[in-house]
Amino acid sequence: MSAIHYRYANVDGFKVHYREAGSPGKPKLLLLHGFPSSGHMFRDLIPLLSDSFHIIAPDLPGFGLSDMPSRDQFTYTFDNIANVIDRFTDVVGFDRFAVYVFDYGAPTGFRLAVKHPERITAIISQNGNAYLEGLSEGWNPIQAYWENPTAANREALRGFLSPETTRWQYTHGVADESLVSPDGIALDNYYLARKGADDVQLDLFLNYQSNVALYPTFQAYFRSHRPRFLAVWGKNDPFFLPPGAEAFKRDIPEAQVRFFDTGHFALETHAKDIADAIRDFLAN
Repeated sequence: MSAIHYRYANVDGFKVHYREAGSPGKPKLLLLHGFPSSGHMFRDLIPLLSDSFHIIAPDLPGFGLSDMPSRDQFTYTFDNIANVIDRFTDVVGFDRFAVYVFDYGAPTGFRLAVKHPERITAIISQNGNAYLEGLSEGWNPIQAYWENPTAANREALRGFLSPETTRWQYTHGVADESLVSPDGIALDNYYLARKGADDVQLDLFLNYQSNVALYPTFQAYFRSHRPRFLAVWGKNDPFFLPPGAEAFKRDIPEAQVRFFDTGHFALETHAKDIADAIRDFLAN
C-alpha cells in the first residue's frame, strides 16, 4: 500500500483537486466520483489497489476541493465538466488508462471514452448508468423538471440537496447501516451547504437530460470498440436499477457484471469485494 498524496492541478486556470497513489510506472486507473460526493468516496478503495496501479481520483468541477466558479463564470453542464476532466488527464499525464465511473462520473467518463477511445484500456462502472432501463422512478421529479423547467419544478428538487437526503442516499438498501461511515455524509453535506452550491447542483439536475440523450452514442461506442468492461453494482440502488447493469452485456457481450447486496454508495460497505473484483478483472 502506497501513501495517498493530495494535490492540485492547474487546468487552463481551473484548479482541480485530486488524490494520487501508486507508482507512475504501474497501469493507470482514473476514478470518477458522483453526486454529491468527491474523491473522498474512494478513500477505502485506493489503498486496496495502490500497490498494483497508478491511481488518480479528481474532484469534479464544482465538487469537493476543486474550483466552484460562479455560474456566470462557468456553465455547469456535463459537457463542460467532461472537458475539464479531459484536459486534466493531459495535465497529469494520463494518456492511456482504465476508468472507474460512478453516478455523475459515468457520463463524464463515457464522454472521454467516446472522444478518445484509444486511451481507454478498460471501464469499471459502479452504478454508472447508460441505459433507459437503468433509471428508476426516483428520477421522475427530475424528469418533470426536464420536460417543464419552471421555477416551481426547480424549487421542488431542493429536497434532493438536504442533509437527510444525503444520508438516505448512503444508507438506503444497506443491510447494516453501522458499516456506513458518517464522515462521507458529513463532508458531502458540508460541500452542499456552500454558498451557490445549491444552484450549481440544480443546474446539473437539469442538464442530466443531456446524458440520457447521449445514451445511444455511448452504446454505439460500446458496440464498436468493445472495451473491457466490468459492472460492479449495488443491487439495492434506488436510482440506478440492476437492469441497467445487465444492459451493458447487450452491447458488450464479454462484459462482466457483479451485484452486491448494498445500495448506491457500494464502496461504503463493499470496498474490499469491489477491489478484489477489479484485481481479478484487470489481471485477465
